[in-house]
Amino acid sequence: MDHAAATPLDLRVKAAMEPYLTNEFGNPGGLYREGRRAKDAVDNARKITAEVLCAMPDEIVFTSGGTEGDMLALFGITRAYGDKGKHIVTTTIEHHAVLHACDALEKEGFEITRVPVEPNGIVDPQKIKAALRPDTILVSVMYANNEIGTIQPIAEIAKIIKNFKQAHHSSLSTSHSLPFFHTDACQASGYLDLDVTRLGVDLMVINGSKIYGPKGAGALYIRKGVKVKPLMYGGSQEGRRRSGTENVPGIVGFAEALRLASEAKERESERIGELRDLLLAGIQTKIPRTVLNGDPEKRLPNNVNISILDIEGESVILYLDEKGIACSTGSACTSESLDPSHVILALGRPYEYAHASIRFTLGRRTSKSDIDYLVEVLPDIVTTLRKISPIYVDENATSMSHPEAFAGENLRVKAKSKNYK
Repeated sequence: MDHAAATPLDLRVKAAMEPYLTNEFGNPGGLYREGRRAKDAVDNARKITAEVLCAMPDEIVFTSGGTEGDMLALFGITRAYGDKGKHIVTTTIEHHAVLHACDALEKEGFEITRVPVEPNGIVDPQKIKAALRPDTILVSVMYANNEIGTIQPIAEIAKIIKNFKQAHHSSLSTSHSLPFFHTDACQASGYLDLDVTRLGVDLMVINGSKIYGPKGAGALYIRKGVKVKPLMYGGSQEGRRRSGTENVPGIVGFAEALRLASEAKERESERIGELRDLLLAGIQTKIPRTVLNGDPEKRLPNNVNISILDIEGESVILYLDEKGIACSTGSACTSESLDPSHVILALGRPYEYAHASIRFTLGRRTSKSDIDYLVEVLPDIVTTLRKISPIYVDENATSMSHPEAFAGENLRVKAKSKNYK
């Protein structure tokens, strides 16, 4: 129940990778036949990836995964165009890879506008529009959120950016003028449309470990004409944008996983969406005082993020682990941090909601019997934990239709007297 964290390697992907783990060990930079075969494998993987994204092969840069892709996009653009402007626009619910990169860039003199999302976890495109300035060089908005699964209006935001370009750079091609538009599509890649032309993005990041491919392999799409300065120097690999000997088996496996995910996404989205709805209905029916985090409709088909009030998420995780169920929480202990989920807080929720949040993310192996089992064991765990919990959150703070209810003065968190002398 934690496929947003990692997915098992598809056996078809493993079969595609195996030759390049053993016999086909050549370096793609070699001129002899072993090297040429390795280069052919990388070129074929690049072609497959480009076809799924409706891009050109030379617009694909293979990386070690989502984090590196985001780093190359953000730092690559700011290094290449920092003399044109020092302003970046992003949102408050981005992955830490983007948020922490923006924090670092801020220390280097860039100004970051972090646009807040609405209470349903979706950013208002008009607020992105209002944040744009003549010195804006990059807009970074994730396609689908990794914690609450909300899907952002990427194509609409792209149109706003294009219109802004036309208004401010009428003499230039809008595809080559600033600001550029970057999106982290790691969570979206198994379920949503990845056509970069329809989406209107200039840079897009995807990750193999989220689509039943190998860990340590991913890709960054960079629209032709967009320059990025490399993070690593040394060789001429990846069009001199990412030096280092290519991870041939990882690249082959990533491309095969992406191809398979693209072929199955509509069918699998429908199947998993039905299971997700069963899970959510089961939890809300059997467990009182639960609140769904994120929009109920505009979300990934495999994501249920719910706050179970009056308890802390890490306790639920440990109890569920004893029952053979793996999931995640927005509470602090799982992230080795003292801070609760920044995403839940960005919705306007109190800290207690973030600490109480549980994320269930379904996958290809998830069946109805898995859902039934979870719905069977979870209520007793919640009952047990609530009996010993000193926390009680006022139910008035659960209404999504009244965001002002989330203000601190309207939230009562109190010790239950029966637990305290």
